[in-house]
Amino acid sequence: MKFNPAQNIQNLQYFGEFGGVNPSIEDSSTYTFLKAAKMEEVFEKEVEGCYLYSRHWNPTNRYLSQALAKMENTESAVVTSSGMAAITSTLLQLSSHGDEIVSSRVIYGGTYAFLKNIAPRFGIRTHFVDFTKIEEVERAITPFTRVLYCESVSNPLLEVVDLRKVAELSKRHGLKFVVDNTFTPMILSPANLGADVVIHSLTKFINGTSDTVAGVICGTNDFIHSLSDVTKGMIMLLGPVMDSHRAASILKNLHSLHLRMVQHSRNALFVAERLSAEGYDVRYPGLPSAPGHSVLKKLMNPGFGFGGMLLLNMGTRLRAYSVMEKMQQANIGYLAVSLGFYKTLFSAPGSSTSSEIPDDERESMGLTDGLVRISIGLDANIADTVEKMLTCIREVEEPTEAPSRPEPSLIANALLH
Repeated sequence: MKFNPAQNIQNLQYFGEFGGVNPSIEDSSTYTFLKAAKMEEVFEKEVEGCYLYSRHWNPTNRYLSQALAKMENTESAVVTSSGMAAITSTLLQLSSHGDEIVSSRVIYGGTYAFLKNIAPRFGIRTHFVDFTKIEEVERAITPFTRVLYCESVSNPLLEVVDLRKVAELSKRHGLKFVVDNTFTPMILSPANLGADVVIHSLTKFINGTSDTVAGVICGTNDFIHSLSDVTKGMIMLLGPVMDSHRAASILKNLHSLHLRMVQHSRNALFVAERLSAEGYDVRYPGLPSAPGHSVLKKLMNPGFGFGGMLLLNMGTRLRAYSVMEKMQQANIGYLAVSLGFYKTLFSAPGSSTSSEIPDDERESMGLTDGLVRISIGLDANIADTVEKMLTCIREVEEPTEAPSRPEPSLIANALLH
């Protein structure tokens, strides 16, 4: 039988304290012990059914962690306060002073900034290469390399990595392979393809309601235990703990993820095919002409589609800005960062979510100012939506002056995912 991440989640049963169909929310920061010796034991090692302090573990957070481990088919998982907390905690746990990381050159701007600007403060060096070319990845490996890192489908260029080939390379060199699977939950199962650690920003598709920031790290029991070790675990000592009420909310949303991903994918494919047929420069992994289409088709779990993200190339920054403003005015969606919301979201990644990457490097990888990243929503009438979108695109002419600057609150928002 093929692996089914949705059914793995549905098969979980958690009962509330009084028999409720939803698990009770544990709203405590610390926990009592009947015997002092048991507290000492929990400080030394994890003891099933015993909780010490919610920065270490919380029952509600564990429910969500276990469900996400089932989704990714890993032994264990731990949720965090953000996707970046999951990424940075993982990479710092796996590497130390003098070590090297080989990373995809096309990754979320915040991850790039961490690896480029913060990790060197800990003596960790990163080589950025094209992960769609396995020979480039192998050439970048040195005796000091400890980790290979990439996104399964890259943000924002939607490049598809052959995870199975990278995993084989990682095993051959004795390295840890870490995959950010934020763009393709359910669609891809990196652990089944050989990844050692799978990361998500739960903020996006998994939660799906744009009302919280959260992350998860999925991996082996040993690795997750190491993260929560009281003396040297990055989760325990850096403290990116998730609030239990948020964990309960995400757990409820998780059970509809498979339905939402199917609809996101169906709508995105419809939009991509329509825009492409009209002659517009659009990139979507579900189009047979798209780079990486055959790779994704070979690796993906059947039934969930090709994802909800697409790229539209408007040629220039001014045209990109203008079409986004028009689409918001036409109620197609919101000019906002992030993704995975029920409503369509669009942003210009070169000046927002990837702005941390230097101009020359963005240019070399094809991340031009005219790109519009679109997270397609759950529209019930996608045909009507795409006709509105086409109208907006056709109306765009080269502006004679720069579009008006956004309000300060929106500028602050653009610094986030």
